[in-house]
Amino acid sequence: MKSINMIELARELGLSVSTVSKALGDSHEISASTKKRVLELAKKYNYKPNPFASNLRKKKGKQIAVVIPEIVNNFFALAVDGIESVTRDKDYDTFIYLSHESAERERTVLGHLENGLISGIIISVCSGREGYSHFQDFYERTKLPLVFFDRVPDLLQFPKVITDNYHSSYEGTIKLIKAGSKKPLFITTAEPMFTSIERRRGFQDAVESQGIIFTDDMVLECGDDMDINYAIIKKIIGSKKAPDSVFASIEKFAITTYQVCKDLNLNIPKKLKVISYSNLRTATLLSPSLSTISQPAFEMGREAAQMLLKMIEKKSYAAANDIIVLNNDMAIRDSI
Repeated sequence: MKSINMIELARELGLSVSTVSKALGDSHEISASTKKRVLELAKKYNYKPNPFASNLRKKKGKQIAVVIPEIVNNFFALAVDGIESVTRDKDYDTFIYLSHESAERERTVLGHLENGLISGIIISVCSGREGYSHFQDFYERTKLPLVFFDRVPDLLQFPKVITDNYHSSYEGTIKLIKAGSKKPLFITTAEPMFTSIERRRGFQDAVESQGIIFTDDMVLECGDDMDINYAIIKKIIGSKKAPDSVFASIEKFAITTYQVCKDLNLNIPKKLKVISYSNLRTATLLSPSLSTISQPAFEMGREAAQMLLKMIEKKSYAAANDIIVLNNDMAIRDSI
């Protein structure tokens, strides 16, 4: 027997979620016949009201959800701090959900959030390989305000908080080339996310602007398996046609590059210059210190939360499509 949530229960009965909730709570506002219908279908699906959820409802919608791919990444930890700096002052509870880079898990989380407890969601998406229609479908079913940040989908009708990824990649690549690189390599994810696309576009345009012929082998796509990534990066960096610089689109690729150079006895930056998107606090402690492009994670979280609460508290603002673009911070250190 499939599991069912309150929204699905209401949909099958042709009733509102509020009516179903009151019927399950034996409210005097609901007729005996309606209560009977609700309870019979709930019994059929073995649906049981969540007492924790009942307690939350008493707070009258003062809850939001934050859905992120992972929490170990320092960027997301800082972003959550930024979100809570706003929600805490407004007396909202913030619930964190991890997608673990799984589109299936992302859909499961959205299904869980259809229970009517939360007032809105802040999301940084995982893989875009399977598309983003589940967000559109979720919104059509619930009409809950959604705000995307950093890793955003190509859906026009939702508000987003991003950074200027194109410009930052362009400027970072120029730094590598001005420092003497003639064969730069851009290491990125294989996922067709807006963020990745913009970073790659900035890299390519910068290469071509400096009179270097861009070829597809200047871009290396890696996945989530770090052992496989290590093997791929090691093979390329150790080859006869090795690049003389690496631009890592995310910090874990930079860390793997450092490990490969150590194992191959390659000097950074003499043999290989490295720059990376990274909010790694220990970037200055690496040997040599890592040149970084840092996103204003805390500010991104804060902006996303302020936008979401504005949407929640102003019903006419529920379908906002604002895009807030923040500047990144580049720090050139000893790796270039």
